[in-house]
Amino acid sequence: MTARQHNAAMIDRHWMGQAFGRTLSQRRLLDQRATAGGAPVGLGSGAEDSVALRTNALHRASLEDKAHLCAERVGKSCALPKTHFGVQHATPPGGVQNESTGTLEGMHSPVRLVAIDIDGTLLPTFSQSISSRNAKALKAAQEAGITVAIATGRRTAYTAPLFAEMGLRANTPLITSNGAVTRTLGGDAVDRSHMEARVARGICGLLRRFGALVFTFDRPGRGELVLEDPDEAHERITLWIEANRNAIEVVKPLENALRDGDDPVQGMVAGGLSAMKKAEKALKASVWAPSCECVRTEYPARDLAILDLLPPGVSKGWALERLAKRLEIDRKETMAIGDNWNDVDMLEWAGQSVVMGNAAVELRTMAKTHGWKQAPPNDEDGVAVVLENVLKRQTESRGRPRHWAAMTRN
Repeated sequence: MTARQHNAAMIDRHWMGQAFGRTLSQRRLLDQRATAGGAPVGLGSGAEDSVALRTNALHRASLEDKAHLCAERVGKSCALPKTHFGVQHATPPGGVQNESTGTLEGMHSPVRLVAIDIDGTLLPTFSQSISSRNAKALKAAQEAGITVAIATGRRTAYTAPLFAEMGLRANTPLITSNGAVTRTLGGDAVDRSHMEARVARGICGLLRRFGALVFTFDRPGRGELVLEDPDEAHERITLWIEANRNAIEVVKPLENALRDGDDPVQGMVAGGLSAMKKAEKALKASVWAPSCECVRTEYPARDLAILDLLPPGVSKGWALERLAKRLEIDRKETMAIGDNWNDVDMLEWAGQSVVMGNAAVELRTMAKTHGWKQAPPNDEDGVAVVLENVLKRQTESRGRPRHWAAMTRN
């Protein structure tokens, strides 16, 4: 086994608040132990059209490029240079949010990049529309020179329509499929990783007995999502199936959709909380464990859990680190806001992390031990409260913030 293969095999899956797994920082230490033979050092680099954006063709990442050291471990990965986003950044001081008051206090570094989850964070609980206050705060942050990135488990096509009428820049980064795909709001490709089809086939045989299994491909239209039988899918995801029906292709058995060379970007198995814990345990104990990252999202009130299945090493945190590196933004200047277990990696990586007040008790407890701050709940526009206070703090510290226009480079 080469040093690189050993390195990849040593990476445990997403830490879910239980006694197994390693944190993002611990996984990075494992990477650093396997530098011989060109093994990666670290975890790679660091869900509107007001500005038309043009980019070069999608490029494969190179291990020789220090911005993409992790590419080989996570499979097919490709990225565009930082100039793709075309934004110059003001550098006003940010702030730490006080859990009880929602104010920001005493942050040493400015906030230049903020990554924001959608469901349970940016969206109200019983709505698929972003509130006017949250929308206004996102736009104000952009105008103040902060790069606003959306980081979600949703696929791109299920994410972009939420922001279509908000007036955000076309080059707004969308980190989707839990980090496997990054595109701009205008649809331009930035970064992407794949799960090997052979791994996906093996996972089908292992996990289909636990719940509804779906695979996502990075291509438009029908066939972007494949599953075996939507009519027999778990009743808890019926609404999701109806919302995505035009993208779904039914394939029986599912393995027939997973041909070598036609690799998915993400898998998903959904079911009850108990069933998904068993599925996660089965995957961890299987031969496929080193080849698949497993990230759990839970909705206890609905007895629903989703296991997102990703290429090894891929997560929202992995994608956020790569984006920050591309934009030459330090992690200390990066804020992450989320509410669920699939947000943990990006909360761990970001220098300024905020957990929503509606997050699970276990995650809010974890936030306290990590020094993360707490926002008001999603139903109280918690994201807007955080961003408004960031902007207030920078205004007080440096005067009126500079407003930067997007500077598109073809």
